[in-house]
Amino acid sequence: MNPVVVKVSRRFDASPERVFDAWLDPATLGRWFYATAGGQMLKVDVDPRVGGGYTIVERRPTGDAAHYGRYLEIDRPRRLVFTLALEPDADGDRITVELTPDGAGCLLTLTHEMAPEYAQYADRTQHGWTTILASLARHLTPQGEP
Repeated sequence: MNPVVVKVSRRFDASPERVFDAWLDPATLGRWFYATAGGQMLKVDVDPRVGGGYTIVERRPTGDAAHYGRYLEIDRPRRLVFTLALEPDADGDRITVELTPDGAGCLLTLTHEMAPEYAQYADRTQHGWTTILASLARHLTPQGEP
């Protein structure tokens, strides 16, 4: 069966290099990736190489939320492909981030491929990625700018 595909796009007023690097920088990743307003980031481990992986754990009022993945492709600053799983040894979903220059900024298109049995979560997944990309945009905006 074919995967369920969720796509989200957003324009950033930052270079493709800056946006791309935000996905792999452990020093800043925990400020926006899976970070929630009421949560406290407990762990952000990133091994940013093909075959490397990441672990992000945030303490939330409802309990700890952990995300795991492996990097499948890293083509700075154009394309990043990684997996996303809720268990450390799971295959997970495939996430593709593509960046194209757009004036002084760039356009990011994120494609999330999930197993067909999770089709009922497509809308929720799209909303989640929209929220995450908005958080990334706030992170990339210099202090004092809207």
